[in-house]
Amino acid sequence: MTAPLTTRPPAPAAARSDDFRAEVRTFLASPEVREELRRFSDLPAGREPGHLEVFRLLGERGWLAANWPVEYGGLGLRAVDAATVAEELGLAGVPDVAHVLSVDIVGLFLLMAGTDEQKARHLPPLARGERLATVLYSEPGVGSDLGSLRTTAEREGERWRVTGRKIYSQKSQFASQALCAARTCDGTGSGITLFLVDLTGPGVRVSPIWNATEERFDDVTLDVLVGDDDRIGPLHAGFAVLNTCLALERTGIDYQAKVRRWFDSVRDTAEQLGLLGDEALRQRLVALDTEILAGRLLAYQAVEAVDAGAVDPVVSARSKWFNTELARAVVELALDVAGLAGTATRWDGEPGWRETVEGIYRESPNLRLSAGTSEIMLKVVATLGLGLEG
Repeated sequence: MTAPLTTRPPAPAAARSDDFRAEVRTFLASPEVREELRRFSDLPAGREPGHLEVFRLLGERGWLAANWPVEYGGLGLRAVDAATVAEELGLAGVPDVAHVLSVDIVGLFLLMAGTDEQKARHLPPLARGERLATVLYSEPGVGSDLGSLRTTAEREGERWRVTGRKIYSQKSQFASQALCAARTCDGTGSGITLFLVDLTGPGVRVSPIWNATEERFDDVTLDVLVGDDDRIGPLHAGFAVLNTCLALERTGIDYQAKVRRWFDSVRDTAEQLGLLGDEALRQRLVALDTEILAGRLLAYQAVEAVDAGAVDPVVSARSKWFNTELARAVVELALDVAGLAGTATRWDGEPGWRETVEGIYRESPNLRLSAGTSEIMLKVVATLGLGLEG
């Protein structure tokens, strides 16, 4: 007897809110959302989505930042409810980079470290999907080593002059604000302060860094004045805030949803091509499907830790590593199933790049690199989880 191939599994019991999930899923399957995704898929080469209308529609319902307090545009729900939205966005094929940057990263920093005035001023537009924010961390020659940043913020009267160059940021060409890490005093792991920078004002230059994917990176040069009212968190202690927020960011929910969507597409293709009679392929599909389900459980374990107020960087790193490494296995399977047809691109008149094997082949490495590389995740698990020397 051959093993059955599963379809999209339900959420773990501890994380389930069936009515809310069904409502979000129904909305994302609505004609207005599907039409927007079709328009996105039809974008010519070199164009990418910016601030999607679907985010504004989610914001109208309070779903874009469902776990934020009501006064800041959310619904006051749990982290698991916000994870439900993120998961359903990924499963529906909605481009999620802008949502992750604005809500899950910049919004999270503001919630954790911002003043009441900063929260009231900045969070509602993000929650309503009216404003897009991004992050400016990495620099030339620095990469993931945030303790070695060279961008500086120096006092000029009542303000700070932020000068430096940031690379590999995304959506900066669309964003109005950016959370920028800058050095405010000498030191390695210390001396970093976070500022919210206006990207629409003078002293900001955004240039493209073209890459193998179709969502470009940006090269951002800064020479701007920032007031104390846009300094986020304590002076010289931004590195500690960064480490805490990164653990919250790395639940893996958005990654596993994307991997699940890719896998489901591969399985459907195998069925359409009449390949499921191959027992070796069936067993390979079943094994990978089981791993993806396990990754989902790891992700929800990390989310539940957020709700319990017991965020563990090891749990988050483990989930992020496991779920993003699965992307490589899904791509290899997709290439084997599709064969030569898997090399077709949008330039060949095929569907949008997210719907082609060639497209996910180019996108998949980004999962393993963003929010901390796989190597960094393994180091976190080894040093903090196993007590090994760094």
